[in-house]
Amino acid sequence: MAKITVQWLGHSCFALTADGYRIVVDPYKPGSVPGYEPLSLTANEVFCSHDHGDHGYTAAVRVSPKENSPFTVTCLDGWHDDAQGTKRGPNRMHIFTAHGIRVAHLGDLGCMPTDSQLEQLAGVDALLIPVGGYYTIGPKEAIEVMEKIKPVVTIPMHYRTQQFGYDVIGTLKDFLDLCGYVEYRTEDTISIEKGMAPRVTVLTYQR
Repeated sequence: MAKITVQWLGHSCFALTADGYRIVVDPYKPGSVPGYEPLSLTANEVFCSHDHGDHGYTAAVRVSPKENSPFTVTCLDGWHDDAQGTKRGPNRMHIFTAHGIRVAHLGDLGCMPTDSQLEQLAGVDALLIPVGGYYTIGPKEAIEVMEKIKPVVTIPMHYRTQQFGYDVIGTLKDFLDLCGYVEYRTEDTISIEKGMAPRVTVLTYQR
């Protein structure tokens, strides 16, 4: 069955795999985010939402180029803040599509996407969305984005727990209290397929 495997590697870093082809998104620099172990990854491609150390540390990934990627990638340029980038600069969202399955990674989204961007994001099969606030949109804004996009599976990222994350950003509970059905997984991975029931899925960071 056609699928994209989504693995959460901590903070906003994910690995997406289809047909054995692996993409890493937003790898973080060692020590840049409290509580997370250094990354040492292998992938066929790397994409970054912006060049801050906790999202753009491509040195963490050994790239093994491979032809015939099953993915097509759509880039949507926006802002890391609500002031046209004057506070924290740009942010690039990515939509990764393979076998008709679409996974969107919103990076450090700091404002509401434009109407045109929301139209392109509408109905994605999986939405990887920051929910911690301060540096990005917070819980209430994340819910508003979700309501406009209407993804099938929503996976929160860029939040704080007692074990990891910046102390100035919000906890996952702040976001989940505003959600409906929540699926908790004891692993860091989920397979995204067509026909899944709508849900918010919490993946578990594996050290």
